[in-house]
Order: sequence, then structure tokens, then C-alpha cells
Amino acid sequence: MRKWLLLVAAIGLEVAATLSLRAALDHPGWYILVATGYIGAFIALSLLLRAGMALGVAYGIWGASGVALTAVLAAVLFGDPLTAAMVAGIALVIAGVLCVELGSHPATAEQEGTH
Repeated sequence: MRKWLLLVAAIGLEVAATLSLRAALDHPGWYILVATGYIGAFIALSLLLRAGMALGVAYGIWGASGVALTAVLAAVLFGDPLTAAMVAGIALVIAGVLCVELGSHPATAEQEGTH
């Protein structure tokens, strides 16, 4: 459970930092949230890896979720386009991450059996 909370924190902090970049264009004070968000995201990600989540799984979910959430929230908050091709791309990214996540379990079980 702790691993997933750290992953959610890393994703949320990274998305907040990325969206704040857009807000900082007009109001430079937002750069504080940009820096804090990215630093916090990397700290959460390093704690997640230390807690034992596989790097490929953690980075895949973190990166894909960040891309998907940023695209959707940028459309909602800033009126950025969200085309059918973008939605299809987001779906493919999510499918790819699911493949990495699901594929990591047999490898993990095999590795535990060899130790």
C-alpha cells in the first residue's frame, strides 16, 4: 500500500509542477511550485524505488500517468486541444504500461524463487 501511495504522490507532484510551468508564463511566482513539485516528485520516486517497486514499472506508470493527466488537465484548465488522436495515444500509453506492470509479476516471482 505504501508503494502505491508514494507512486500517486510522485505522479501528483509531477503533474502539478508541469501544469504550473504554464501558469508561470504569466505569473513567475508559480515557479516556486514548479521547483517544489519536481523536487518532491523525484524524492517520492526515489522512496518508491527504495520501497521495492521495480524501476521499469515505477517509471512506466509515473511517466504514462503524468502524460495522460497533464494532457487532460491542460485541456480542462488551459483550453489546450485534446484530439481523438491524442486520446487514442493516451489509451495506447496506458495499455503499454499495463503490459509492463502485468509482465513484471512473473519475473518477480521467478526472481524470488532463485534467491
